[in-house]
Amino acid sequence: MQTEVVLGIGGNKGDRAAFLQKAMEALSQQAMLVGHSQIYETEVWGGVATAGNFLNQVLLLHTQMDPMELLEVIQGIEVQLGRTREQHWGDRTIDIDILYFGDQVWDSPSLTIPHPYLAQRSFVLQPLAEILPKKIHPILGKTTLELLAECTDQGQVSVWKQAN
Repeated sequence: MQTEVVLGIGGNKGDRAAFLQKAMEALSQQAMLVGHSQIYETEVWGGVATAGNFLNQVLLLHTQMDPMELLEVIQGIEVQLGRTREQHWGDRTIDIDILYFGDQVWDSPSLTIPHPYLAQRSFVLQPLAEILPKKIHPILGKTTLELLAECTDQGQVSVWKQAN
């Protein structure tokens, strides 16, 4: 059975756009990529990262994996792309988060779905609203657009204009 999965990807170290592209390519080899948002440039969230603004994007995939299998695949891709976990919310080449896994609610020591900070992050909600504006959060019972309207995150989020 195929499950619709929504992932948030982002990073602020190295060639940010290339890392997003490589992550999308690696993920599409493991699951069926059915859509993605534009790339957004966003201010640092969490007050820890120092390497500059992030590029973020939301991907929509269909998979037959269960959440823990997907998490294992994601973490392997992050390692392949040079991700090191030195500091929580710190600088990184790539970060891949499971935002939604169908309408499942999952809470284990290694994985929480929906993503616990989803409703607090405009850098997630903005691209999510682009591709799934009416997606209902299974715990909060609100659409992406409603969550975005209520989000108090004031960080700058704008469509990334790639330099030619």
